[in-house]
Amino acid sequence: MKRIKGKRKKRNFIQKAVLFLIVALFATSFAMPILLTITNSFMKEEEVLIHYGNVYGSNGYGEGDGYVSKEADLKLIPDMVSIKQYETVLLLSPEYLLKFWNSVILTVPIVLFQIVVSLGAAYGFTRIRNKKGESMFFIYTLLMLLPFQVTLVPNYLVAGRLGILNTYWAIILPGIFSTFSTYLLTKFMRRIPVSLIEAARLDGAGEWGVFTKICIPLCKSAIVSVAILLFIDYWSMVEPPLIMLSEEASYPLSVYLSTINQGEITLAFAVAVIYMVPAIFVILYGEDYLIDGISCYGGTK
Repeated sequence: MKRIKGKRKKRNFIQKAVLFLIVALFATSFAMPILLTITNSFMKEEEVLIHYGNVYGSNGYGEGDGYVSKEADLKLIPDMVSIKQYETVLLLSPEYLLKFWNSVILTVPIVLFQIVVSLGAAYGFTRIRNKKGESMFFIYTLLMLLPFQVTLVPNYLVAGRLGILNTYWAIILPGIFSTFSTYLLTKFMRRIPVSLIEAARLDGAGEWGVFTKICIPLCKSAIVSVAILLFIDYWSMVEPPLIMLSEEASYPLSVYLSTINQGEITLAFAVAVIYMVPAIFVILYGEDYLIDGISCYGGTK
C-alpha cells in the first residue's frame, strides 16, 4: 500500500514538474521579445548597427540602404550601455513626445466614452427583451463581426461630410460608438440575477437607481476588463490615423513605430519601450479585474 502511494506521489511530482517546465517555456517565449526590447534599448549606436544592421541593409558601419531579408544577431545583454537614446527621445527630440501625447489624446477619450455609451446600451438591451430589442442586439452583433477595413471607407466618407476629416474627431467618434464593448457588457449584464433587480424595484429604486446601484457595481470587473482590452486595441491602432489624418505631426506613436527606417533604428528600441510602458502598467493594474472579468459571467461566480 505504501509502495502504491509512493508511486502515485512520484507520478504526480513528475506530472507537475513537466507541466511547470511547459508553462515556463511558454512564459519565456512570450516574455523574451519584451525583455530583448528593454535591454537592447540601452545599446550604443555602434552595437545596434552591428547586431541589427543586417535587417536594415547596413554592414555595421551605417553603410547600405534598404531592407534585406537577413537574420539579426540577437543579444540580450548589451556590451556598451548607453542612455543617449532616451535622452534624445525625451529631451532633444520633442516630436516623439508629441506623438506619445497624440496617442494619449486619441486613446483615452475613446476608452472612457465608449464604456459610458456601452453601459447605457447594454442596460437597455438587458431590460428590453422583446423582439425589437433582440433584433437590434442581433444587428449590433453583425456590426461587430464586420472586419475593420469594411467600415473604414464609410467612416471616411461620413467624416468628410461632417467636416471633421483630418481632425482627431474623425477617429474618436467612430471609436466611441464601436459595438465591441456593448456586446461584451450586455452578455455580462444579462447574467445578473433578475431577483436582485426585482428586489431593488420593490425597495423603490427606479431604472436609474437599478442601473447605478445594482448593474454597474456588479459589472465592475467586466468594465475594467473591457477598458483594458480597448486601451490595448486603440493604443496600437495604425490604419485609422493613416487614413483619417493627413498631417504627420498629428500621428500617434503607433504610426511612427510602423514606419521606422534605417536612419532611426538606434532610437527604435527606446521608442518601443516608451510605447509599451502605458500598456504594461494598465495590464498590471487591472490584472485581477481582467482575470475576474473573463472567469466570471455575471453578478455571481
